[in-house]
This record gives sequence, structure tokens and C-alpha cells, in this order.
Amino acid sequence: MTGRGINLGGALDRRDGRHGWAVRGEHLDAIAAAGFSDVRLPVRWVEGVLEPVTELIEAAWGRGLAVFLTNHHDDEALADPAGSAGRLAELWRGLTTHFLDTGGPLAFELLNEPRMSAADWNALIPPLLAAVRDVDPERRVVVGGADASSVSGLLELDPPADDHLIATVHYYEPFRFTHQGASWEPGSKAWLGTRWGSDADHEAVTADLEAAAAWAHDRHLPLHVGEFGTVAAADRESRLRWTRWVRVELERLGIPWAYWDFATEFAAYDLARGEWDEGLLGQLVDPAAAD
Repeated sequence: MTGRGINLGGALDRRDGRHGWAVRGEHLDAIAAAGFSDVRLPVRWVEGVLEPVTELIEAAWGRGLAVFLTNHHDDEALADPAGSAGRLAELWRGLTTHFLDTGGPLAFELLNEPRMSAADWNALIPPLLAAVRDVDPERRVVVGGADASSVSGLLELDPPADDHLIATVHYYEPFRFTHQGASWEPGSKAWLGTRWGSDADHEAVTADLEAAAAWAHDRHLPLHVGEFGTVAAADRESRLRWTRWVRVELERLGIPWAYWDFATEFAAYDLARGEWDEGLLGQLVDPAAAD
């Protein structure tokens, strides 16, 4: 179900509980027409969000797009993993029941970017996976490692035995480049002006992605890069080079991916103008950009 995807960040994952930008049919049309095969839908699960999530998933399916559904910004779970196990299990049991026997490709990501110890996260995965399996033995389930689903976190992941498990990585290295000037990262203004593109820069990205691919291969697990991207504040040419290189290396390694993201600070699409950033889009979907 996976190939080239894009994240719909900022729409249904806001911490204040409000809906963000509205995903409309024309946005999904643009995503499908550009050659993407799937969307990743980050959701902060609050009261009243299930209906718009269901409508959006069905609209994506109607355009031939597979969907990755996440549990995003669950601050309670990040602060108290063990104490949140029962609540999270009930969340996923309920969602699995709700989407049982529905008509399109849908994968569940149990917790976005676990920011906790590897031991705590490895202990939390089995009861959450069991809650899904109690209802649906074949639903595809996505898990990343601790340390915010980084490559280093993946290397410490202890995945349960399951024939329908997908491992995931979020790739934002070097962080001072991809997050320069990001308002939510303390001290990131000092990183403004960081460029990327030397031979050593390319080699470091390749080494990271090859390490992740080797880990997944050794465990006979499919791997999906659920997020990668750079803030728009980054040097334009460096941003295009980095995006192209990450995409080319992922596809060389046979790893499907989802770009972060469609319409926020990392945007490949301009909501106000209703059009793609053609230069950035080209790095993601144009075969010539791999040359």
C-alpha cells in the first residue's frame, strides 16, 4: 500500500483541540494527480475528531490514496507511558472496530514519535498491538523507535512478532539544517544560514538510511519513512538538494516514504495560491530529479 506519500500535518493534530487548515477535495485531487500513492494523516485524538477523520479517509480512498493514521501529540502518553497503556489500548481497540471491514487500505501508527526511553516504549507496544489484534488480525500496524522515531531509536526497537507490522523512521538529519529557525525549537534561530550539499553531507545521509534499511532487513520487517523534510526557512538550493538526495536514496534502498509535509512550515503546496511548489515537488516525484 505504500510508495510515495505526503503528510497532512496541521489539519487534525493541533494541540489546542481545534481543526487546523481544512483538507478539501481539491487538495486530495492535487496529491493524487502529482503521483503520490498515499497520505499520512496525523491526528490528535480528542472528542469530536472521529467523524472528520472518517470523512477524510473515505475521501482519500475515493481518489485511490492509501492512508496511514497516527496518534499524534499524545502528551499524556509521552509523560506517563505505563499509566497510559490502558487508555491507548482502548483507543486503538475502538478505532480498529470502527474501521473494521471498511473499503480501503489503512494502516495504524500506534504513537507518533515516542519520546521516552526505549525500555518504556518497547514495553508499551505489545498491549497496544494486542488491542488491535483482538479485533483485526490483519490490520497493518506501524511502530517507530523511541527517541522520536529517529534512526538511533529504531536500532533500539524490540518489535513483537507480527506478520502485519511495519517499522517506521522519521528522518530530519542534520537537525540543525532541517529545523533552522523553527519556532518550536529553542535556539534554532542561531542555525539560520546552515547549508547542505558537500560530499560528506551526502555520505552521512546515505549511511543513516542504509543503517535503518539493514536493521529492517535483518528482522524481515518492511520499513517506511513516515516523515522527512526541511523548513522553508532553509537555503533554497540546499533544501532542494537535501530533499532530492533523501528521496533518491530511499528509492534506491526500496524504502517507501511520506514527505513532511503538504501545507505547514515544510510545505510542498501553497494553500493560499492553490498550487504546488514546483521546484520542491520535482525533487519528490520527477524521475529527472534523480539524475
